[in-house]
Amino acid sequence: MKKQRMKSLFTVIVTLVISANIFAQIPDPGFEIDGTTAIVITDPQNDFLSPDGVTWGVVGESVTKNNTVENLETLFKLAKANGIQVFISPHYYFKHDHGWKFEGALEKLMHNINMFDRAAPLSLEGFEGSGADWLEQYKKYIEQDFVTVVGPHKVFGPEQNDLSLQLRKQKIDKVILAGMSGNLCVESHLRELLEDGFEIAVVGDATASAIIPGDDGNAAAQTNFRFLASHVYTTKELQTAMNK
Repeated sequence: MKKQRMKSLFTVIVTLVISANIFAQIPDPGFEIDGTTAIVITDPQNDFLSPDGVTWGVVGESVTKNNTVENLETLFKLAKANGIQVFISPHYYFKHDHGWKFEGALEKLMHNINMFDRAAPLSLEGFEGSGADWLEQYKKYIEQDFVTVVGPHKVFGPEQNDLSLQLRKQKIDKVILAGMSGNLCVESHLRELLEDGFEIAVVGDATASAIIPGDDGNAAAQTNFRFLASHVYTTKELQTAMNK
């Protein structure tokens, strides 16, 4: 009887270990870059990526560690060299947005610190060099014909802008996603585009996120990229894939 109980216990333990190992191995479906592939970059703007930006105190560590600024520029260069279209999903707030009657935690913070503020939808007054403006080194790419700037997203995801429409109109089925910030706008774009039927890869080190005492947004983002995307590239891996 004792031997039988021990055998049963051993069987249960082995079963649990095998099951745990199976579920711990998340598959990597892979991602093939072809003529239906575009690069989507969220919020390549001063308030996130410049040391003078209003969020630098919380995102600067992650931006620096991931080499995000330089890696995003590499994506622009790769896109141009390989004939891949780039779509920018920016974040802007206008005066009427500050009249919202309720906000989530980060929405409230962004409004309080005047993040991404612009004078008005039809005005560029004060835009040049502001927190809402593009990081200076990206402007020479964004002003070229291979880049499309879609309407602004207002919270984190692209549900309220025309990103999906612009991608569909170019017969894009696959998206390589990067930008700021990883655990908010990038992840929200990833989830929505997946739900909308796009195949998605993420360039993990071409993103960055806020790191504050007790909370590491970058670690959270990188985990969820792995859980959700077809593949997570490093910038170097993407260069290799495109240069084959």
